[in-house]
Amino acid sequence: MLAAGGSVSASQIAPIAKATTTRFGRWLLVGCGVSVILVLIGLLIGTTGIARSLTELRHPDSEALTIFWQIRLPRSLGAWCAGALLGLAGCVAQGVFRNPLAEPYLLGTASGAALGVALCLLSFDSGVFSIAWLGALGVTGAACLGAAGAIVLTLALSRGVVQTASLLLAGVVVAFLLSAITSLLLLTKPDIWLSMQSFLLGSTALIGWFAVLLLSAVLGVSLMVALALAKGLDALTLGEDTAQSLGLSLPMLRLAFLGIVAVTTATVVGQCGVIGFVGLVAPHLVRQLFELDHRRLLLGSALSGGILLQAADLLSRWLLQPSELPVGAVTACLGGSYLIVLLWRRNRDA
Repeated sequence: MLAAGGSVSASQIAPIAKATTTRFGRWLLVGCGVSVILVLIGLLIGTTGIARSLTELRHPDSEALTIFWQIRLPRSLGAWCAGALLGLAGCVAQGVFRNPLAEPYLLGTASGAALGVALCLLSFDSGVFSIAWLGALGVTGAACLGAAGAIVLTLALSRGVVQTASLLLAGVVVAFLLSAITSLLLLTKPDIWLSMQSFLLGSTALIGWFAVLLLSAVLGVSLMVALALAKGLDALTLGEDTAQSLGLSLPMLRLAFLGIVAVTTATVVGQCGVIGFVGLVAPHLVRQLFELDHRRLLLGSALSGGILLQAADLLSRWLLQPSELPVGAVTACLGGSYLIVLLWRRNRDA
């Protein structure tokens, strides 16, 4: 029943909101359970078959323990953290630009991070795998510096964060420019190209416990900051005039959110390479199920992003055993297929 004037009364809204909150809470619990199950499955998938992994898990020797706890477990946990960071960044980007097609790499962060890593590899005149003894900090630091440089260049070209349209256009230009520079640099050292391909296509193979700690720390801090500013995203969704009428400083708010996007994407790219579609698809999955404010949407996007990348990592390791596919190629196939189905449904219902 509608109240007088055709509006919905507060007494009618409260039960709907409570039911939505209950459903969302159950979904979060189920998602956490699925994440744990995927981690356990990740312990069984490697270069050997699942049957042999089960036998080794029941009767482990020192070599099997090393494989389980030093390689497979951190890889599965790290994949979840990386996916959660991409899901969080995608949700923030879509809220800031009020565009459901916005994704974490929209401002050139991926291209900047790739250029930073390429310069790092050229400096050492080696490939990603052969400089693993330097630790993840070297590659991650180069990726973070490259992503930060791309953000600064984008902000400079757009003259700040006031106009979102100019910001998006500058991001596209910067992404193309830095990608071209990276390609030209790699042509000077063809032997590094194959190693760089694993980075550009995304890989979780090098994730260790240090990477898990780094990814989880960045996820925890970024998520807390994003949740604290979630009402700002709600206000931006209603329009810039509405946000300003609420007393919000739009430049500072956008700058804070862009900082979250830059830090999260740079960390993921530094540890796993360029992994696409997770940040774009994860928020869409949550919105298909619930109509939520951004506080809960951020949590849901992070959880769904973690599950997506975790599942894609398992597929990449299982499909071509004992070899494996680049996880970025798997996420692109899955994410692209999902978006095609989503567009087909919308066109059919239109």
